[in-house]
Amino acid sequence: MTIPPAHDDYDPGRRSDPTRPRTDRRRASWREFRHSYPGIITTATVAILLFLAADVWLVMRYVRYRRETADLRASMSDVERTRTDELLAQNENRLKVMVELFKRQANLDQTLHLAVSLDSSVMYLEREGALLREMPITVGPEKRVGVPPDTVHVAAPRGKRTVERILDEKDAWAVPRWVYADRGLAPGDSVLAGALGPAAIVLDGGTVIYSLPSIGPLNDSTYVLPGAIRVRASDLRAIAPNLHPGVAVYFY
Repeated sequence: MTIPPAHDDYDPGRRSDPTRPRTDRRRASWREFRHSYPGIITTATVAILLFLAADVWLVMRYVRYRRETADLRASMSDVERTRTDELLAQNENRLKVMVELFKRQANLDQTLHLAVSLDSSVMYLEREGALLREMPITVGPEKRVGVPPDTVHVAAPRGKRTVERILDEKDAWAVPRWVYADRGLAPGDSVLAGALGPAAIVLDGGTVIYSLPSIGPLNDSTYVLPGAIRVRASDLRAIAPNLHPGVAVYFY
């Protein structure tokens, strides 16, 4: 009776089939893995270093901000510190009250109107207290744009606005010069048809509610125009026939 060798590489099938390849069950070492996949190792290392650098930068900014705030408060008198804290609390409470007032005003409006909840990223089409359509939105960031010293601070509005124009892909929109600079693009057409997508709403004061266009500087799903609202084209097309200049839009 022949006893097969007791080792991991023993394969009973090899005795009957000499051409069968031998199975290597050894686990690859870190050195072998590194030599086999140098690109993956390099990419992962660079990504980790970038994340660490970003974390260090954020921590440094946070420490600097805390130190400057502490120095500023230390230079104040007790009365000035108390007054500053009261003003900050008042401003926060004032904003909360204003948001609730705008929301209540939208709920009481019996005419057809749009209500935009910036915190919930939802836009509603309402009339006489009834919800006609609910639409998810993407709110453009609050940002200072332009080239110093000619800069402007843009942010999504709060309060009541009214519709000025309803646009489609054939209608032109005056693209602000700062949009190209903010995108890192060379200056292009100042007036461009379809720049706000297949459907868009222009409000008084210049705020726009638009859809993703196929041309122009806003043709990027990852970029949302600062201070604007982006909505799905299907939603804007569906509500556009019901809108007209003068329709109220409440932002809260």
